[in-house]
Amino acid sequence: MIPEHLPPKLTICLWDFSWYTLAGPGEPYEDLDVALEQTVARGYNTVRICAAPMLLFGELGLDDLAESLPIEGMGGHYGQRTRWYAVPGGYQTPLRARFFELLEKCRRRGVSVILSSWEYQQSPAFAGDPRWHRALQAIPHRQRLDELAAALGRMLNAIREAGLEQVVALVELHNEVDFSHVPNERDSITRAVAHLQQEHPAQLVTVSWGKPPHLAMHTVPDGLGAGQFHVYSYGVLDALQEQIDIRATGTDAYPNAALRALQRPASPSFQQYGRPAAWKLEATVVTDQMLYGYDTIDAVRWDAWLYQNYGRFHEVMRREIASRVTAIAAWGRWKDVPVLVGEGWIGYTPLEGTFEEGPIGKALAEHGVRTAAEQGLWGVLACSNAAPHHPMWQDAAWQIEINEEFRSA
Repeated sequence: MIPEHLPPKLTICLWDFSWYTLAGPGEPYEDLDVALEQTVARGYNTVRICAAPMLLFGELGLDDLAESLPIEGMGGHYGQRTRWYAVPGGYQTPLRARFFELLEKCRRRGVSVILSSWEYQQSPAFAGDPRWHRALQAIPHRQRLDELAAALGRMLNAIREAGLEQVVALVELHNEVDFSHVPNERDSITRAVAHLQQEHPAQLVTVSWGKPPHLAMHTVPDGLGAGQFHVYSYGVLDALQEQIDIRATGTDAYPNAALRALQRPASPSFQQYGRPAAWKLEATVVTDQMLYGYDTIDAVRWDAWLYQNYGRFHEVMRREIASRVTAIAAWGRWKDVPVLVGEGWIGYTPLEGTFEEGPIGKALAEHGVRTAAEQGLWGVLACSNAAPHHPMWQDAAWQIEINEEFRSA
């Protein structure tokens, strides 16, 4: 079921929306040639991106933003120590032209691209103009996947006209439909995927899940061209997050004593820290408490807590990773479609946290990649944090080794 022009194994690097939100002077994606050269040198043959299909090819009436998108980040100091949200902004990017520039540069290097969208989860929050977010929200919820399918159809037409169709490895209507502001019920997914698949039968079309129903894979909609599932085992990280109540919003007496014990000295109070513009919080699934917590965390104390408490979670985290990869692989064999792990393995940590990049985190990642290889998955990523905009990028040797191990398995 894998098109002949695509690699027999995909080693995926998660560029997400950062390829245009961190493209300013001195930032990781300022020069796409350099970013791609580094990516290929680490053993990756595929990048997974937010292609912003609704902005670039939707019928939002925002051509001016597609031609020149102002990047602002969450505004001011917000998010500067929060992973994925440390976006200084202060520049404009010609996103439509940059998109085709990326595809052409990938074609020259033999790099495949997974087209996805984070538009109903995060991307518009980093813009300096709220119109993108507001135009998306104006579309009735039940129609959003259909509109994404139509926009991606127009995008694929333009890609074909540019002679770049074979660069595309996979098309996802949206990232993590279970954790985004899009329909995630069976009929909506089936209808939208079928529409795009009929229009572009040569492409593999799907959506992705943030937490696949690994105990009930029969509930995954039929008609997907591939399975793109994310395998995170939060384990010890979840225990810490619950203790400090970092993922909620509107909690009384926040931050609690447990979070205060992990904060950097002289951190501002929650009230002093403030909140980003209301529309920016509406445009993302990250809460005000998360931004405050991650921005004020002492990464050394955070990591120390995880190391001190990891022991009781070791076996369950390894079992979760293996069982979930095995479940999605079995589903792929049942449906006769290729399966990928597009994100994994532990979860969401502060930008400066190093637990997942350390020996325990890398051992869990290796366990996931090796299980994926044993189970015959088509594609896998070394780690969600292994990309140009994360500190883990500096560990090139490990990425080279684990990518080569998967490709040669």
